[in-house]
Amino acid sequence: MLALVGILTIAILLFCIMSKRLSPIVALIIIPILGAVVALYVVPLCQNGLEAVFPHYTTIPKMVLAGIAKLAPMAAMFVFAIIFFGVVSDAGMFDPIIAKILKVVGTSPKKIIIGTGVLALIAHLDGNGAVTFLITVPAMLPLYDKLGIDKKILAGITALSAGVNFLPWTGPMIRAAGALDVSTHDLFTPLIPAQLCGLAFMVFMGWYWGHKEEKRLGLVGAGNAAGAAEEDSDAITHFAPKELTEEERKLRRPHLFWPNITLVILVILGMVTTKIPPVVIFMVACCIALTLNYRKPAEQSARINAHAKGALMMASILFAASVFTGIMGESGMLKAMAASAGQFVPDGLSSHIPFIVSLVAMPLSLVFDPDSYYFGIMPVVANIGGFPPIQVAQASLLGQMTTGFPVSPLTPATFLLCSLCGVDLADHQKFCIPILWLASIVMAIGAVLTGVFPI
Repeated sequence: MLALVGILTIAILLFCIMSKRLSPIVALIIIPILGAVVALYVVPLCQNGLEAVFPHYTTIPKMVLAGIAKLAPMAAMFVFAIIFFGVVSDAGMFDPIIAKILKVVGTSPKKIIIGTGVLALIAHLDGNGAVTFLITVPAMLPLYDKLGIDKKILAGITALSAGVNFLPWTGPMIRAAGALDVSTHDLFTPLIPAQLCGLAFMVFMGWYWGHKEEKRLGLVGAGNAAGAAEEDSDAITHFAPKELTEEERKLRRPHLFWPNITLVILVILGMVTTKIPPVVIFMVACCIALTLNYRKPAEQSARINAHAKGALMMASILFAASVFTGIMGESGMLKAMAASAGQFVPDGLSSHIPFIVSLVAMPLSLVFDPDSYYFGIMPVVANIGGFPPIQVAQASLLGQMTTGFPVSPLTPATFLLCSLCGVDLADHQKFCIPILWLASIVMAIGAVLTGVFPI
């Protein structure tokens, strides 16, 4: 009976979120509470009468608090991560990087496409897909227009670069860690070699697309390439980063580029190489970034307020998700569902489930939004047995709303990318889905070869 209530709870949750009948925050709080009421009150009442119900009247609040206690550090980390990267971006840390990339790529399609991928890689440091697209596409689009490079490639390389660049403070990583109550460090560190395989694949695709465009545009020969470069001798100055508004210029701190980039590098190294809790790293880094770039308290408050909306939204979702994970875990519904599901999985197949998940994780992005998958589907699969649950989370991160988010119709960032590039959604999906799925498979093979999970 407990398993059935759990299945119905998840099914109703998925339906409400995916059909947009309820917002994720409302669904993640109300639906599991109603499920717990049925499991702890209604069913015992029907079976054993009122005396079986009364002892449980404080149980649900305790379950909720247990879930909140587990996810609170992750929510705090995400809040300070958003503010930190927002502050260094406001201070202009990305400006010299963009200018340098534009200078290096010149008018070679190969260099332009690979340079686009590198720029998207850097812009995606904050884990925000929309910000990545807003930084990358406007900076590179004039070059694509000038040379006639297919803009589907601009969308494709940007999507690919952002997709393989999942970091410990990105949304899917935070959700996966919160759903299974594991640290982002334990999730992310073993996946670094697999991610490097994904980044190498991104560079290869940039070279491949660039080579095809050079052939199509008649720029294959060295003489033609040189002639094109001479013809567009003013391209480097023409394709400068976008003009800043007066407000943006006031926020820029160009003389603090090196201190800011050093701080970012130290944060990343701290996340990857130390056991310091990520929330502590970002809290300290955020304070340093604010003090370094904006000395006046009023300026610091203004920067915090500027990025508070995005931080509050993600923190709210995580705290709402803690209600779901707390109830599903503490009530025993999750274990009951996993035990029931495990009965249908042959013993010889159970150890292969993480690898199977890694192969289908990317297309699952087209069906499940991140909240539905990471808080509804993944925990059930992870608890089937025969393998460490963390392996399913790591397998999921190789595709579900990582390589999958730039083409998923469930994410607004997909439509933003298509709009900025001037590409039809159907054309974008047709062009990108096979490549992003292949990137996910390449990373899955890398994970198998490095022992993250067995094949």
